[in-house]
Amino acid sequence: MVKKAASKITFNSGEYVVYPAQGVGKVSDIYTQKIAGSDMELIVVNFDRDKMTLRVPLAKAGLNGLRKISENSVMDSALEILKGKAKVKKVMWSRRAQEYENKINSGNPSAIAEVIRDLHRRENLADQSYSERQIYEHALDRLSSEYAVCNNISNEEATKKLLDILAAAAPIAQN
Repeated sequence: MVKKAASKITFNSGEYVVYPAQGVGKVSDIYTQKIAGSDMELIVVNFDRDKMTLRVPLAKAGLNGLRKISENSVMDSALEILKGKAKVKKVMWSRRAQEYENKINSGNPSAIAEVIRDLHRRENLADQSYSERQIYEHALDRLSSEYAVCNNISNEEATKKLLDILAAAAPIAQN
């Protein structure tokens, strides 16, 4: 059996990172703590918006999905997805909602952009159910926060940019 070597990503205090289940956070500290008799190196990530602090073992950071902020090319491809036609599958809402949540929690900007594109309603959001609006806003918040850090702009500016792209996008296609 061949063991796959974990890629060693280095994190620095003060840099922004993405934790898939929580979104964008800032590394506040990296330190070693004795846990169950052994020394463990921990990364401390603060999520100011949620007023939450997360401690992730450095050895498990990659397995847990902790990653650096996406490159501009990755963000550009996510923005291209927003420009495409919405693809709404003819499946029960509960199944689609679960798929959307999984895409959001993957932390992948392109997958999150797909959710935003598919749930965006051009005229008014009154057509959407409460759960659709919640998932849409959650996805929009996730992508805009990473886009803001990636481009060194405010969250409000990033959200406006994403909404402008959506406003110019193609109509909904049924699958």
